[in-house]
Amino acid sequence: MNHYSLFELNQLIRTTLDRHLDPSYWVVAEIGDLNVNQKGHCYLEFIQKKNEVIVAKIRATIWSYTYRNLIVMFESVTGSSLKQGQQILANVSIQFHEKYGLSLNVRDIDPNFTLGEKARIRQETINRLINEDLFDTNKSKFLPLAPLRIAVISSPTAAGYGDFINQLTHNPYGYVFNTRLFKALMQGSEAEASISLALDSINIHSDQFDVTVIIRGGGSQVDLDCFDSYLLAAGIAGMPIPVITGIGHERDVTVVDLVAHTQLKTPTAVSEFLINCIARFETSLDDFFRRLKSRYGIRIRKEELILNEYFHRMRQSTSSIVQQRSHALDSLYQKIKIGANQYMDSKKIQLQHFKTTVKHMDPALILKRGYTITTYRGKPIKNYSVIGKGDEIKTYAEKNIIDSTVSNVKIRK
Repeated sequence: MNHYSLFELNQLIRTTLDRHLDPSYWVVAEIGDLNVNQKGHCYLEFIQKKNEVIVAKIRATIWSYTYRNLIVMFESVTGSSLKQGQQILANVSIQFHEKYGLSLNVRDIDPNFTLGEKARIRQETINRLINEDLFDTNKSKFLPLAPLRIAVISSPTAAGYGDFINQLTHNPYGYVFNTRLFKALMQGSEAEASISLALDSINIHSDQFDVTVIIRGGGSQVDLDCFDSYLLAAGIAGMPIPVITGIGHERDVTVVDLVAHTQLKTPTAVSEFLINCIARFETSLDDFFRRLKSRYGIRIRKEELILNEYFHRMRQSTSSIVQQRSHALDSLYQKIKIGANQYMDSKKIQLQHFKTTVKHMDPALILKRGYTITTYRGKPIKNYSVIGKGDEIKTYAEKNIIDSTVSNVKIRK
């Protein structure tokens, strides 16, 4: 029974592959993993997925002398570095080593394929945002006329962040902006998750801010890949306040720029935009107050003339009424005075008549005419039934007082 050692079997496989395979093949694959060691060699893992399930996998290597030239050319065309999750078209030779097994040696990469793939994925992201009604959502948010409360997503050490704060602080109008930094990584593989986390933090306190600003300093086009992310774009679209971007690039517009409320090129441009918003608002207020003053100044002067006319009319009318009432009061006073005098005269006559009557009724006059007055116990006798036999009585004449004792009382019928 013939048999091989493992080494011999692997040699047979290697010989067979070398004999029957072409020197190289162009292969479409996704980069599943990528590492560059200290010597500059790039070690990759190529994978193929179907319905998000890996159906094929193989190791690959780009030797340092190839990688140095290849990566410069690739980045200059695509604006992106080689990274995990990227679809590439690579020219590879198949190698089989007795000890290390099967692998691919990458000899070349077609950057135009990756560029087309990148554009295709970018367009798919845009189409998805449009289909989910997210593309214009943030643009519909109301941008306050005076956005003074600013939530800033940036790296605290970024030069662009320093320029942004400096320009806001030393603006020529003296406006005072209230800024709060939400720290985030602005490039690299962790940038997408870091910026999304900052957006979530702002969302919780959105009532404390007028706008959200995403800024970064200058950098290579390679650093902008995270800003084409669906997750990041959807997060910006869902923000309850306007988002303004100034991520420091001139050549391309990212998906994040497209979904943001306002897209500007640099952090400095963002600060100028915010300052100009306040300046325009202040100018509009000044213009409004000038127009208000002009319009209502005319109205006030017109109303003053009307009020003055009313005042003069009222004054004339009041003077006439007062004069009429004064005449009426004078007439009433005269009537009251005459009536009072007449009343007093009649009362004086009546009083004189009473005085004469009382005088005629004076007892002294009665006695003088020969009449007498008889009293009992100091009171005139009007009813003789009150006295009886033996009672003492007094009789008053004009010049005499007669004391008498009753001997008999007869009642005359």
